[in-house]
Amino acid sequence: MKKTLLALSALPLLAVPVLAGDKEAKENKTKAQKCPICEKEANPKCTTEYEGKTYAFNSGGCRDKFKKQREESLYHQLGGKAAINAAVDLFYVKVLADDRINHFFEDVNMKRQHNKQKQFLSAALGGPEAWTGKDMRKAHKDLPDLDEDHFNAVAEHLQSTLAELKVEKEMIGKVMAAVGSVKGDVLNEKKSDKPDAKKKKNKKKEAKKEEK
Repeated sequence: MKKTLLALSALPLLAVPVLAGDKEAKENKTKAQKCPICEKEANPKCTTEYEGKTYAFNSGGCRDKFKKQREESLYHQLGGKAAINAAVDLFYVKVLADDRINHFFEDVNMKRQHNKQKQFLSAALGGPEAWTGKDMRKAHKDLPDLDEDHFNAVAEHLQSTLAELKVEKEMIGKVMAAVGSVKGDVLNEKKSDKPDAKKKKNKKKEAKKEEK
């Protein structure tokens, strides 16, 4: 992996207080009792730490699976949380300077937007935390003017951002493929028939032709 991203991943992260009131402490305790792999009750003695956060698991097998998922994820290979943060911040500098798309962000709280994008990209690239925000269709349903040219402009800036951060071409391709998979949802395109459904339709048409 390129030195730039490895260096980014070594940047210190802001420390979060362990306890911030009884309510938050109870919520954290509840979350800690659920295994992120099998979603069964976690064993507080079966844990591992990733990016400063401790995760508890139902069994050693679940813990091993979690570690393997982290190592094999694009998120981890890119440099983790620090690298994603750096990429998103640079990405929005480019986006807001582009007259083709910056009007979409005129009334947007950009601090919140940065955080949402970091969370989404982290989840999309295999980070440890699942995406809990709106799905892509709901998030963009109020943007009827959003079209393929706009989507491509955004993708262009993401690709150039990764290139500027010295990410390997092969890795950039994988990231762009992962992000490109949500294009239909972002643009609220009609979902096409599933491959199996199409095959059945074609078979029916062929059968009717043979009958004639």
